[in-house]
Amino acid sequence: MALRGDISRNIRRLLGQVQRCRQIASATLSARYFSQAATQPKPSVNDNEAVSPTFVNRNPRNLEQMALAVKERGWTTTWPHREFYHRLVFTRTQHHVTAEVFSCHSPVPVLSCSTQEWAVKRELASLSCVAACQAVGEVMAQRCGQAGITRMVYQSIPWKYRSDAVQSFRTAMKEGGITLSEPRRKYIGT
Repeated sequence: MALRGDISRNIRRLLGQVQRCRQIASATLSARYFSQAATQPKPSVNDNEAVSPTFVNRNPRNLEQMALAVKERGWTTTWPHREFYHRLVFTRTQHHVTAEVFSCHSPVPVLSCSTQEWAVKRELASLSCVAACQAVGEVMAQRCGQAGITRMVYQSIPWKYRSDAVQSFRTAMKEGGITLSEPRRKYIGT
């Protein structure tokens, strides 16, 4: 008998909860219908042409692409120069070839490519030859294009610049659509 009483009590609770849910749902539906039925005020002609007095640039790269963003200058005697938005660093060791793109705001690379990556390593016979430098340049150019970085500064050490490996890396980057120089900063209103 006690079991029957527990079951009937649980069924009554369940039915009460279902009924409360129906009441809440009908109240929200009617509120939706009333809110949609309210007339919206018609905008005047001048509201569309109004310009907000405060503006927040949500795309900081926009100023870089227009060459209006501030470049950190640093000392003129330091090498490599610090006046850049993005800098390409190419490193070749006895065992591997690495290319990294650094932003002026962070010491951590934005993009990188190396012969240590399995996808690049499995396609190459040697990991430090001229063909490896060209392959790293092609992959890096593709990654830069996907990231939207089309211009960057590349300053190689003068006595290493003449090597075939560095030249093949540079030509692979240029053929990939990357410009290895940045525009001079524009000074507006000065």
